[in-house]
Amino acid sequence: MTEQKIQEQHKRIGKVVGIHGAVVDVHFPGELPEIHNALIINEKDQRLILEVFEHLPNHTVRSIAMGHSTGLKVGLEVEDTGDVLHVPVGPELLGRIVNIFGAPVDDCGPIHTEEIHPIYKPSPNFVQVSTADTIIETGIKALDFLTPFIKGGKTGFFGGAGVGKTQLVTEIIHNTTMKHGNNSVFCGVGERTREGNELYLALRDTDVLPNVAIVLGQMNESPAMRFRTPLTGITIAEYLRDWKKNDILLFIDNIFRFIQAGMEVSTVLGRIPSETGYQSTLASEIGEVQERIVSTDVGSITSVQAIYVPADDFSDPAIQAIFSHLDSVVVLSRKIAQQKIYPAMDALASSSTLDASILGDKHHKTLKATLKLLERYHSLQNIIAILGEDELSEVEKVTVSRAKKILKFLSQPFFTAEKFTNVPGVYVTVEETVDGVDRILKGEFDEYSDEPFYMAGNIATVEDSWRKMKQGK
Repeated sequence: MTEQKIQEQHKRIGKVVGIHGAVVDVHFPGELPEIHNALIINEKDQRLILEVFEHLPNHTVRSIAMGHSTGLKVGLEVEDTGDVLHVPVGPELLGRIVNIFGAPVDDCGPIHTEEIHPIYKPSPNFVQVSTADTIIETGIKALDFLTPFIKGGKTGFFGGAGVGKTQLVTEIIHNTTMKHGNNSVFCGVGERTREGNELYLALRDTDVLPNVAIVLGQMNESPAMRFRTPLTGITIAEYLRDWKKNDILLFIDNIFRFIQAGMEVSTVLGRIPSETGYQSTLASEIGEVQERIVSTDVGSITSVQAIYVPADDFSDPAIQAIFSHLDSVVVLSRKIAQQKIYPAMDALASSSTLDASILGDKHHKTLKATLKLLERYHSLQNIIAILGEDELSEVEKVTVSRAKKILKFLSQPFFTAEKFTNVPGVYVTVEETVDGVDRILKGEFDEYSDEPFYMAGNIATVEDSWRKMKQGK
């Protein structure tokens, strides 16, 4: 090694001068590392990566440990890598579970990729972004009809535990993989072991795991690791988009835990929070993630994000900050889940920014008419609860009957739930869904009972079920 290289290496070596839990202060006598640079501590076969967050006086940087800092001592040598954290990218990650460094955590052997990419990249500029007007069909009636996925768009699933968020995510992965051959990247931010394990088994059992790359920043890991999980996932998704020149689906579960991890990082750094208790950098941190999820001329990254709503308060600053980035909002309701209607989607609380130019005339008109009908049904529910349906006028009885049929028609059996329900899953095209709802609105099925509409496929299967019921009588 030449004398110049030795000097350069010495310039990049620092020493730990302070440890405050996950926060590690490092003194560099030579050049200071840049913000976001990765630092490495090698001690007794243990390798700990730090990320630079702040520059302090006296040639010192404040960093956060991307792992457990137990056992660190003042005086340990720290090496500046001279760059931000890089992760392996490529098709080799499909079918595997990795952590935020791209290291496998599924006990299926090492992963060898041809390329590694930095997790920090500028979002595409205005000229590079392609505004697609194409809808990605999921085969799930309620989603395709009420809140369609647009290429390069972002959809948020709002709901608490047990309302079917993960089941809906796995069904979307299954359907888009089987029908369109899409690859997916799943980011588990603050994922519990049980949740990750259930997702893995569901994807494996439905034979779609080879098309999905899974990145986990688990609940028991440091806040810095959970905070950077989406960036690793997006980096892998960007490579797959540009390599395959195709549409990639990116699932983030849960984006609220990403905000919480940012709040923890902000707290341990001693930054003053905003009035609401969240970090003052909340909006920019969300923007850093969301603005990289876009369509380009090469392909698109379409995102589905699960979002926990604290105390069911949609006015929460974190929820409002996420709202501004979404194209479609899907609210999953516990009341509907208790009625055994899946997906448990609240049609009136859910919304989409898409208009007739993207949806098409028939879909747009049918959707507007449906929402008007459901709104009227919702307003009649108090009267029904007190007086009963018999006290309604004939016109309102028809309104209630059609609304119930539509709500039940928008339920359907899932492929990924077959082993629990023993009911074969169904895939329904957008055209079939719109046609079915349109015919219900026009009164073609007013003589039918609600029963054949529940957990049915397209409207033809409803007609078959009704015919068999009549014959059975």
